[in-house]
Amino acid sequence: MLGPVETRSVSPVFVGRTGELDTLNDALARAAAGEPQALLLGGEAGVGKTRLVEEFAAAACRRAAAVAVGGCVEIGAEGLPFAPFSTALRVLRDALPEEFAAAVAGQEEELAGLLPELGEAGLGRHDERGTARLFELTARLLERVAARHTVVLVLEDLHWADASTRHLLAYLFRTLRTGRLLVLATYRADDVHRRHPLRPLLAELDRLRTVRRLELARFTRAEVARQIAGILATEPDPAQVDEIFERSDGNAFFVEELAVAAGEGCCTGLTDSLRDLLLVRVEALPERTQRVARIAAEGGSTVEYGLIAAVAGLTEDDLIEALRAAVGANILTATPDGDGYRFRHALVREAVADDLLPGERSRLNRRYAEALEADPTLVPADERVVRLAGYWYHAHDPARALPAILDASVVARRRHAYTEQLRFLERAMELWDTAPAEVRDALRPVDYTDVYPPCGCDPATTPLRYLDLMAEAAAAGRFAGERERALKIIKRALRLLEEEPDPLRAAWFWVQRSRVVQALARGDGWPELSTAQDLVRGLPPSEVHAEVLAEAAGWSMLHRPGPEAFAAAERAVEYARMVGAREIELNARLTLGGLMVDAGDTEAGLSEMSRVKEDALREGVRSVAGRAFVNLGSALQAVGRSREAVPLLREGTAFAREFGLVDTEAWVWGNLSDSLYTLGRWAEAADAADHALRVGDSAKPQGAGSLRLAQLALARGDLAEAARYLATAGARYGRHDPVPQQSLRVVRVAIGVAAAEGRILDARAELRAALEAGFPPGTQRYAWLLLLAAAVAEADARALPAAADGRAEVVDRLRETARGLTTGAPIWLAHQQWVEAELHRAEGRDTAEVWSRVVAAFECLDRPYDLARVRYRLAQTLLAEGGEDGRERAVELLRLAGAVAGHLGARSLGDAVARLAQRARLTLAGSPRQAPDPDDPAEALGLTGRERDVLRLVSAGRTNRQIAEELFISPKTASVHVSNILAKLGVSGRGEAAAVAHRLGLFPDGTLAAPTAG
Repeated sequence: MLGPVETRSVSPVFVGRTGELDTLNDALARAAAGEPQALLLGGEAGVGKTRLVEEFAAAACRRAAAVAVGGCVEIGAEGLPFAPFSTALRVLRDALPEEFAAAVAGQEEELAGLLPELGEAGLGRHDERGTARLFELTARLLERVAARHTVVLVLEDLHWADASTRHLLAYLFRTLRTGRLLVLATYRADDVHRRHPLRPLLAELDRLRTVRRLELARFTRAEVARQIAGILATEPDPAQVDEIFERSDGNAFFVEELAVAAGEGCCTGLTDSLRDLLLVRVEALPERTQRVARIAAEGGSTVEYGLIAAVAGLTEDDLIEALRAAVGANILTATPDGDGYRFRHALVREAVADDLLPGERSRLNRRYAEALEADPTLVPADERVVRLAGYWYHAHDPARALPAILDASVVARRRHAYTEQLRFLERAMELWDTAPAEVRDALRPVDYTDVYPPCGCDPATTPLRYLDLMAEAAAAGRFAGERERALKIIKRALRLLEEEPDPLRAAWFWVQRSRVVQALARGDGWPELSTAQDLVRGLPPSEVHAEVLAEAAGWSMLHRPGPEAFAAAERAVEYARMVGAREIELNARLTLGGLMVDAGDTEAGLSEMSRVKEDALREGVRSVAGRAFVNLGSALQAVGRSREAVPLLREGTAFAREFGLVDTEAWVWGNLSDSLYTLGRWAEAADAADHALRVGDSAKPQGAGSLRLAQLALARGDLAEAARYLATAGARYGRHDPVPQQSLRVVRVAIGVAAAEGRILDARAELRAALEAGFPPGTQRYAWLLLLAAAVAEADARALPAAADGRAEVVDRLRETARGLTTGAPIWLAHQQWVEAELHRAEGRDTAEVWSRVVAAFECLDRPYDLARVRYRLAQTLLAEGGEDGRERAVELLRLAGAVAGHLGARSLGDAVARLAQRARLTLAGSPRQAPDPDDPAEALGLTGRERDVLRLVSAGRTNRQIAEELFISPKTASVHVSNILAKLGVSGRGEAAAVAHRLGLFPDGTLAAPTAG
């Protein structure tokens, strides 16, 4: 509209920044090669961040990259949540339309939260996972678009970013793994004070090795001289360079301002005030242009031409003349689409806005709001509601601001921008008492809330209440992760409900309090749920009543499964059906099916869980479908049907990833790791556990991934790695909310690690704490494995003198506890027989007959590692009992066990098999023969292989009888071997022999006794 306008303050010569440009170009090359890049560009205001980005973007375009730029809206001004992403994605869609359309296909409703043109956003139910779903789908969108084309995504002015934008950027930086993508975010470093919301994000990103951070320094004097020469189109006087360099301190923007002022002959009239420096050129403009600049400063980061015209009230010619002067002075600049204007530098806009009088600001905001209400087409449709809310709020007009702010909160909710929704709702609560009663009475809950329960009245005709706002705000805070703010609102609401009792509303708030308390690690949430149950007891069926029962059943299934949980789940299903609460019904049915499996009604329970999964998939209830994949896979694994669980869980990971159910995906990966471990597919199990650890958004699913990796490390004999992952799992799970399916598994692995390290007393302490806590009904799937680990630990420690005291008591307690556990599934029965066999071994009275029954039980199951372990034990007893037939059978058993151990990399089991075969003088088919080591001290001393075995046991403190039992020889033969060893070593006693063995390093692996297979 204005035509070409000459500006002089920007240097046509790009000065300095060679190192930074090299870094950016290197990142672009890496991205083009398929390695996603993440960069942060910081620097003080005016140092030249935007100019550097422009130069880099131009270079990227010359390399055929698609460059999409989006800018954050200044804090305090009103803008759409995710504004920079929305802008950048719009540019990306225009640049690569076909690729973009293919990438969003099927996810339009969810992604409309970022790009409203895709459709109506947020039509489904909202929950804590809504934002995570949106983030995951955004990451997948970018990966798909960047699969074949290099994409540069630039997000400017991150210091102004809304919370949702910051969280999404952090998610992308953490999770992007594929695609030709470069993400570059800029921020104003001098604005990031100690309490600035960007500061924690920068600290978090600094810890990521995948993120590079650049800080722009000020110009040197030589660079300032080059910049001035470019601006003035002539070589500057050295004295002038010195003065400008001293006053600007090398800040590129200040150099521009001072150079232009000097060129216009007014340099000496400037004060040292930064504000005066920024305003000097504005104040030199005609009064009409200054007025337009003040209007534009209050309108937002970018203001449309039509909106400026409506507020300014000037004739078109006068307005164009004023805008031409502002653009010519390089105060304002036209937007790329030519439809609006923005200040060329935010510092100038801030100075102009700060120069406004309080009354002047309110008046301008009112005129903006009135103009927008008169003609809503003046701004883009997706920004209209939010902009209007901001104008009325800053106009200090509660009557007009309250409904506008509530409308804006609905828009934020639909975009899953729950932090911004919470901010709007808090503003609404702030204005509630000052807004006229007739305005409040005209508001309806049905228009502004979607999580608040029915109250027995028609929401379309009942006025919106303050408690309704509090409920919506509490839910928004919970969904946004702003749990402290949510808890504060919930507590205030419950205090109000004490003054005006309303059982249904109070019960709903107590359920929310339970969820928040658990999320904040301040309790297990049961006292709050108990209070909610007391409030609804005796009331007619309602959605709130059904939700309370469903929550109680779900909590009990995890913490205290049993008859009470079963009854609560049944009533939740019944009440949900009565009131038509379909999602609550499906969730309660899923809980009920899981409780049926735990109670031994396996087939009926699995069938019900499968039906819920199919119903949820068909009806599009994704949260329940995701939970069904998790729980059904776990139930199949629990009853020993791992091979059925694997394809189901594979389907679950694909489903969760497709719909952005991040934590659900992590839980499914964890359960898949369990099934793959059981089936002997350990490499795949490790990969699945690693996925659970990486993709989880919350602590507990990450803890599940760590625990699976600890279990694998223990089985492979890597005790240090097992202990490390065990500690990580314990930290992720925490101690505030012990859930049996987590705590029992942690104790099981802890017992295994302690026993393998010879710390039998520590293993007993872990067991004692678990037994004192007890095993609730339905936890047998975890209890049997814990008892087995403890029984193996006691049996393996039988030869340790320190373990003798208290062993009988531990064995008795284990046997007594085992009698109280159900054996309703074949796998549980097999574990019961295994536990009993290990207890017999701990007492020194296990037999081949006992172990044969255990082997037979596991031969019917699909668990190769467990079968190998019990085959090893059977071979051990066969050799101890003697007989040629037993030896032949032992050879075959050890060959099979050794083959499995070698295939899986189960080093402990493999070593145990090899040592047992060596002690029994057995040759296993396919066992490699090792050539004698000429540097072996034992060889030099003349010790035979059998004498080496005996010396190992002597060094471990074994008696002749114990040596005989271990090596399947008579005590007399053992005594002969000991005498020969003493003679060859030239020592007089067993203690001296042990000292020599230690000094010579005869047993460098540190294993003084035969290794176990646990």
